[in-house]
Amino acid sequence: MKTEHLIIYNKEFDAKFRYDGKDLGAICTMEGTIFKVWCPLADRVELNIYEGADSAEYTVHTMISGEKGTWSLAFAESMHGTYYDYTVYRAGEATKTADPYAFSCGVNGVRSMVVDLSKTNPEGFLEDRAPAKENETIIYELHIKDFSYDENSGVPEEYRGKYKAFTVKGGNDQYPTCMEYLKKLGVTHVHLLPMYDFGWLDEAGDDTQFNWGYDPVNYNVPEGSFSTNPYDGVVRIKECKEMIQALHENGIRVVMDVVYNHTYEPDSWLERMVPGYYNRRFEDGSLANGSACGSDVAVGRAMVDNYIADSVMYWAKEYHFDGFRFDGVTSMLYHHHGIGVEFGKQEDYFGDGVNDAAVTYLQLANTLIHQLNEENITIAEDVSGMPGICAPIEDGGIGFDYRLGMGLPDFWIKMLKEVPDEKWNVWDIWNVLSNRGNDTGTIAYCESHDQAMQGDQTIAFRLLQTAMYDAMHTESQNLMVDRGMALHKMIRLVTASMGGQGYLNFMGNEFGHPEWIDFPRVGNNWSYDHARRQWSLVDDKNLRYHALGEFDKAMLKVLRKYRQLSLGYAWNLAMFDGDQVMVYNKGPLVYVFNWNPSRSVPDYMIPVPEAGKYRIILSTDEERFGGFERNELGGEFFSFSRKDADGVVRRYLKIYNVARTATIYKKVE
Repeated sequence: MKTEHLIIYNKEFDAKFRYDGKDLGAICTMEGTIFKVWCPLADRVELNIYEGADSAEYTVHTMISGEKGTWSLAFAESMHGTYYDYTVYRAGEATKTADPYAFSCGVNGVRSMVVDLSKTNPEGFLEDRAPAKENETIIYELHIKDFSYDENSGVPEEYRGKYKAFTVKGGNDQYPTCMEYLKKLGVTHVHLLPMYDFGWLDEAGDDTQFNWGYDPVNYNVPEGSFSTNPYDGVVRIKECKEMIQALHENGIRVVMDVVYNHTYEPDSWLERMVPGYYNRRFEDGSLANGSACGSDVAVGRAMVDNYIADSVMYWAKEYHFDGFRFDGVTSMLYHHHGIGVEFGKQEDYFGDGVNDAAVTYLQLANTLIHQLNEENITIAEDVSGMPGICAPIEDGGIGFDYRLGMGLPDFWIKMLKEVPDEKWNVWDIWNVLSNRGNDTGTIAYCESHDQAMQGDQTIAFRLLQTAMYDAMHTESQNLMVDRGMALHKMIRLVTASMGGQGYLNFMGNEFGHPEWIDFPRVGNNWSYDHARRQWSLVDDKNLRYHALGEFDKAMLKVLRKYRQLSLGYAWNLAMFDGDQVMVYNKGPLVYVFNWNPSRSVPDYMIPVPEAGKYRIILSTDEERFGGFERNELGGEFFSFSRKDADGVVRRYLKIYNVARTATIYKKVE
């Protein structure tokens, strides 16, 4: 509609047309099928029923105008498996569109499909329950296709890169399946990168295509390229449910990445239904683009908020998701979308730049998700540091459980790029990892999928460079590898133990996966050489990647066993900045980090919180983790008291403080 931006979509419009019914879409049962859409200002809406998934032939049915701008049509029969779309007539123009409320679709999402959802449940799915939520939140971020696409994933070829890969048990003698690997790793949650129906990728094309998924087309439909048959809209639903069911059966809860801040194209199904309503625009009609993806969803408008809230609840109820990671929250929270703003002043968070309607919507979404199941978690991707984003709603907060600690990867990148090892300041490390509010649950991470993308570098790649290609065999001797492996383990341990109340890792980074992820594109001649995680690297005990993977498993085991994340802040016992040594404790554990690249000191005195006998329970220098085991792991360390210069009597241990090593001590008596 050429004058779409001239329509005033204000509070009066919302009050007149807001529809709160939960029956939009194609609701299908054995008793009948009801089609209903929200399309105010339309002169006529026609339902087009196709003879088949690929048929160009269809019958036209005129829909009936109803309350609050809705249009509907009922059939006294189940139309399960039927493909359809709509034609909207408005001001002399006809616009064809798929159903933005559809629960399934045909290949590439251009034609909606009616489904009786009761026919899409795998065996036992109605009894499916998530494992009980633990005190610790340890998240494994993964891309469904990339996770199992490698020929050494232990997954049969027909299931590689698919939802079904998660259902495969065991594996062969050399390679465990992806699910077996996840179980042994010791994570509590899997965070699935976007897996609703997304654009750009041709589901009918070559299976080597990859996409990160941040291109939403059909918000309530699973992506077809991850299914074994993208042409059948039932298959993608059933196999997606099988994936979640399998994760639950193996003790892992599932978090969905949701992208409600923009659409793949401004000309989305939503916009075709109500032009100008779902996209945020400036007064001259031009599109806002705070997402840097071509459009911004107009969060704060009544039916936008209803749509998103209904969508989240649909995924939680129908698919049994246990949490949601909200993408682009900063873009939602502010009218300026965070562009060009250096946050930090009070007026940045409580001035006219804040989108109050978006705040209200996010409070509503968090309320609904937690009312459905109080163990569900919500995570905000917010770079602004909005105060109260994780505070309870009754206290004026927005109600998220966690925010992503997005400044932590930037800190480590800066350290590795700009600061020589001998200049690393322990107070800088302490202050950055402790810099969060008391009421702000934080997911700490040193790198995520953002750092694994082409054009960026993972921590392992920054540390190891070309040595990761030819010097990672256990028989090789290489100083760059020695340094890189030591710092890789130390950075992950200090970030996980100090940086937040939860911890996240992107798949493969735990064992220092070489290089980046680069999906096929024109710039790399459509190569998929870098579009898969190479699991053979971590499975091969002759490679140092295996040692890094073993350390990560041992680290997560300690974090879970001693509840190191849920304990909150670490307690600063000592910062010996001249020695580049930091000592802190959390509960019963005492952490000692010696960042100095060369200075190992015998009989080094460290303070401890309690008198008693201590033992080493984990060291980055252990031989099984690729270290040199310069400490006696089974040795005992007895505390002693000493009056310091300030007159205070403190308790100390004498240890061999090994250079470029982190060690965890536990009081045993």
